Amino acid sequence: MQSCEISADSTDDPLSSGLRRKRQPRIVVIGAGLAGLSAAKALLESGFTDVTVLEATDRIGGRVQSVRLGHATFELGATWIHGSHGNPVYHLAEDNGLLEETTDSERSVGRISLYSKNGVAYHLTNSGQRIPKDVVEEFSDLYNEVYNLTQEFFQRGKPVNAESQNSVGVFTRDVVRKRVKADPDDTEAVKRLKLAMIQQYLKVESCESSSHSMDEVSLSEFGEWTEIPGAHHVIPCGFIKIVEILARSIPKSVIQLRKPVKCIHWNQSVSKEIERVADHNSDLPEENKGSNVFVECEDCEFIPADHVIVTVSLGVLKKRHESLFHPRLPEEKVMAIEKLGINTTDKIFLEFEEPFWSSECNSIQFVWEDEAESESLTYPEELWYKKICSFDVLYPPERYGHVLSGWICGEEALIMEKCDDETVAETCTEMLRKFTGNPNIPKPRRILRSSWGSNPHFRGSYSYTQVGSSGADVEKLAKPLPYAESSKSPPMQVMFSGEATHRKYYSTTHGAVLSGQREAARLIEMYQDLLQCPT
Repeated sequence: MQSCEISADSTDDPLSSGLRRKRQPRIVVIGAGLAGLSAAKALLESGFTDVTVLEATDRIGGRVQSVRLGHATFELGATWIHGSHGNPVYHLAEDNGLLEETTDSERSVGRISLYSKNGVAYHLTNSGQRIPKDVVEEFSDLYNEVYNLTQEFFQRGKPVNAESQNSVGVFTRDVVRKRVKADPDDTEAVKRLKLAMIQQYLKVESCESSSHSMDEVSLSEFGEWTEIPGAHHVIPCGFIKIVEILARSIPKSVIQLRKPVKCIHWNQSVSKEIERVADHNSDLPEENKGSNVFVECEDCEFIPADHVIVTVSLGVLKKRHESLFHPRLPEEKVMAIEKLGINTTDKIFLEFEEPFWSSECNSIQFVWEDEAESESLTYPEELWYKKICSFDVLYPPERYGHVLSGWICGEEALIMEKCDDETVAETCTEMLRKFTGNPNIPKPRRILRSSWGSNPHFRGSYSYTQVGSSGADVEKLAKPLPYAESSKSPPMQVMFSGEATHRKYYSTTHGAVLSGQREAARLIEMYQDLLQCPT
């Protein structure tokens, strides 16, 4: 394919014709995750040459983090390609031969528990009993029926009953409880088990949504999240391969690691003294200087730019938006940041010398019988482990060894992150002994876990539509600054990308990739008269 180039002779545009005559637009991308790399890749391939990617950490990938232990690769972050039809991540993997080892046993229709083979999920109680398979199947059918009802509020525009408080958790718990209690065919003992299972299923759902509780997830908006059709895949050699593919066409000089950003000075808000010093250090000819935006880094460097694409997580925006932008963000955008939700979903990998589980078991689900009538799923700090919803058996053992992958979310995940490995390993072992009724389960020989919540560069795993928020807030978050309808300043000085900015695919890797491509497309369109490409 013929490469594109930007000419320097087109002037018919409201955006600083002088800038276009004299130099390339300077574009700074903040964050080298999937969104940032996708944006940079698209810009460079379209002919932009003055692109810089600033990454605060010492690695690229963002919330993709593959860790190699022995012969296996474990995913601390993004793990699966969800759907195939039109999924850009799937096509990257397929085109590069990353899926050739993926087997049917590594596919599922769920969003978590996809490592496991086609086996049986063991639902165990804290008294060491396994819930009969027929009871589990009956409850699963009921739960899935009610789950489908939660989708209809958005898809069909159904009004939310005031009693549901616009909460997925409240609605689901109330409807399932009523149906369980009204079932004339179940004994009181079976009803009690099913009522306890509600809480366990909602914990799994919370891990999938990366919310503290499903009580915090908006019922009226829940159905807008869109699943891409097709199989779900894992990448045996690691999801990081997708990151490496995106970075392959980006010159190494473009990406600066260990370069945290302190403040984005936009709308020509930086002081004349700083502008003078920054321009003096930018190695540009005198006639090419003058910037709308300056990116102030923690190391005191000021980087001039015409456009900045911000790809930091919603968690970082929630914590730092007041200090990260000068002038402060418009109230509409601040409200969107505050309304939308993000929390932590963590994984706990336990490696054992030998399996203590049966060959048919693909997961161990923890059902606490004393939670049958509970409303809240918030625990005292010392009982953080009650939020662990399950452990999946990683398959095949020839690749992973004898490994269980546990799931925990919300505030309890943050408590877990504060504990040392020894404490977490001991606590998980005691849980497994308690629920299996096997006091002889040995401690794992190795533990590996994520810590997305306490990491200051992420402050959470991925986003969700919190009660009180809507897809419109996602659109507001994604809207470039300054707003074109209210400003005569140069447009698109500060742009926003990342999974939390994609209205239908938030929380996903393909949402992140598409959002990066979206912001690059805005700039490509803005400068289309300068891009000399064959039609």
